[in-house]
Amino acid sequence: MATYKSDFINVMMERGFFNQATNIDGMDELLASGPQVAYCGYDPSADSLHVGSMVTIMMLYWFQQTGNKVITLMGGATGLVGDPSFKDESRPLMGEEGIAENIEGIKKGFKNLIRYGDGENDAIMVNNADWLKGLGYIEFLRDYGTCFSVNRMLSFESVKLRLEREQSLSFLEFNYMLMQAFDFVELYKKYNCRIQLSGADQWGNVVNGVDLGRRKENVELFGLTCPLLTTASGKKMGKSEGNAIWMN
Repeated sequence: MATYKSDFINVMMERGFFNQATNIDGMDELLASGPQVAYCGYDPSADSLHVGSMVTIMMLYWFQQTGNKVITLMGGATGLVGDPSFKDESRPLMGEEGIAENIEGIKKGFKNLIRYGDGENDAIMVNNADWLKGLGYIEFLRDYGTCFSVNRMLSFESVKLRLEREQSLSFLEFNYMLMQAFDFVELYKKYNCRIQLSGADQWGNVVNGVDLGRRKENVELFGLTCPLLTTASGKKMGKSEGNAIWMN
């Protein structure tokens, strides 16, 4: 097994958290140069996270323990349009009040594992509604629409599987990918966050965010994904799969 310069990458490899990364050597160099900022996004479709989220939360835990800063991103805006993620069925849409209540419930689970506060190494929680809700659609299309390739989106495995099954793909599902990429760039601009941590099923969204950072900000952003927690039969554990074990 390769030995990396940064403590965080070594921990990810040793503990089996590594699935794939956009540029593992470049990320390792960045982390070895000094403390960095990373984020992971969470969908507030329930008032508790589930055990399937524990893998990414532990990635954040170790990122903080190795001297870096963590951002937990709550999808207050993306939650308003659901989180299709190219699943067989889209989730029902929620209202702002329900999302706010869910975020308060989710905070309880995070605080048991991640240290929040005002210190240099303390974690922060942010909500993508702060920048997405006021974003004009025409302005977004004009400034960012040309940065995304539909051809590339169609090449992602999650999309190809849907097409092979002859299942419909809604326009909303492609917009969701754009919104998540926009989140990554906004967090870079606001907090100098250059690393996204996520589950393996979010790989397409991670790649889109990295690509948007290069196109719009001329910066290399990095993504690292972990394996998904599954049942003995290999099925993903989660809310939409109907087999969630709730953390709270």
